[in-house]
Amino acid sequence: MSVGAKLAKNCRCQTLNNSFFYNFAKNTLINYKIEKMNRTIFLTFVLLVSLPTILCGKGKKDIWPDGKEIPDWFRDVTPTDISKLGKMYYITDYGVKDDGNIYTKELQALIDEVANNDGGVIVVPKGTYRTGAIFFKQGTHMYIEEDGVLKGSDDISDFPVMNSRIEGESCKYFPGVVNADGIDGLTICGKGTIDGNGLRYWKAFWLRRTWNPQCTNKDEMRPRLVFISNCKNVRIEGLHLKDSPFWTTHIYRCENVKYLNLRITSPASPVKAPSTDAIDIDACKNVLVKGCYMSVNDDAIALKGGKGPWADDFFKSAAEKHNPNLDNGNGSNENIIIEDCEYGFCHGCLTCGSESVFDHNIILRRIKVDQASNLLWLKMRPDTPQRYEYITVEDIKGNAKNFLLVRPWTQFYDLKDRKDIPMSFSDHITMRNIDLECDVFFNVEPREDQYHLSNFLFENLNIRTARSNFHQEYIENLKTENVIINN
Repeated sequence: MSVGAKLAKNCRCQTLNNSFFYNFAKNTLINYKIEKMNRTIFLTFVLLVSLPTILCGKGKKDIWPDGKEIPDWFRDVTPTDISKLGKMYYITDYGVKDDGNIYTKELQALIDEVANNDGGVIVVPKGTYRTGAIFFKQGTHMYIEEDGVLKGSDDISDFPVMNSRIEGESCKYFPGVVNADGIDGLTICGKGTIDGNGLRYWKAFWLRRTWNPQCTNKDEMRPRLVFISNCKNVRIEGLHLKDSPFWTTHIYRCENVKYLNLRITSPASPVKAPSTDAIDIDACKNVLVKGCYMSVNDDAIALKGGKGPWADDFFKSAAEKHNPNLDNGNGSNENIIIEDCEYGFCHGCLTCGSESVFDHNIILRRIKVDQASNLLWLKMRPDTPQRYEYITVEDIKGNAKNFLLVRPWTQFYDLKDRKDIPMSFSDHITMRNIDLECDVFFNVEPREDQYHLSNFLFENLNIRTARSNFHQEYIENLKTENVIINN
């Protein structure tokens, strides 16, 4: 390979050290009789040869899997200064008490008053304050002080049925404990806790499953902990989010959302907390999850977006849609970064599905994993056209049951009026710089009649596994570089 070709290949120029350039200059300049070249020409030559290192070193651009540059917005994680968010309103000054009673009406009245008076911050001081569903308005924020707890009601009647979004469907359902819709600029932060108080709901769910093993997640009436929809410029920071009755946080059709330095937990025993996903990202753009600890009895990060045989209608022109008069509420997830996080027990560190249509430019990097079931899980629904593309998983250490899991997801399968099975695709998936102990390395089920896998890269992997199960032929154009399995 010529020197020019080598330089073109290595845009990561920092890996070409000074000795390379020294030897290059020495050997090349000898051929040109360096003794006859003047000092100016020599210095100019060395500068030109060194220029790629200067440009591609510290100033190397951070790029998405599809090659586009990642905006600076993703690097701004300056801690929230609540003094800049407006006047602070302590809930205890407005009739809310730490006495075990439910104060939904008082809290909502305070939020409404703050919204009508140029906005401000709802402050939850030390103590435990119980509530049903509350709805934040434009200009309002919440700060929970250390040892302050906002605790959800375990009575479902404190959560009114309303138009909502759940499990890939726009439908009537229950809101969360904390809700917001249509807001531009929302901060929920502090050193305290939002407690979903989920035990009663979990017990009722498992009792129903005992009676009817086919019951769905929605059959047992449960609220989420935090539900934010149609919002922009949202920040959730510093809190402990725990014991949600259902999904812990759910963002839908949102843009520019940051989850920073959170602790998100729910138990796997003695009572399993069913479907308590840490973060569900549903048809959203520009999401950063950074510095969080997640340990829940379901997926830690799940990418949603829709389900059903015509779920991709939002991509199509009116003439191509199955029902041009219907907005099914579905959408894509684009530009998502999960970084510098730590995972405890969970089903999936990063899961595409089970209600997901299109996921593009997804990065999971610099994480530690302990007791996860799956590092990367691609749920392929036979009743939904799906595309998962340009996903990078890198710089990972720890353990999981499966390094990669790809297989059909048939729970609640329903083709409705469609006669054929829609085809799905997953491509441009990169998994690199990973040191992992796992039960199964390559848990991939080939189903060319349902989905096609292509353009995967496994690079710099150090894997210790009970079962490799590696079948390179299952994925078209699967490349491997420096993959070590069981030494």
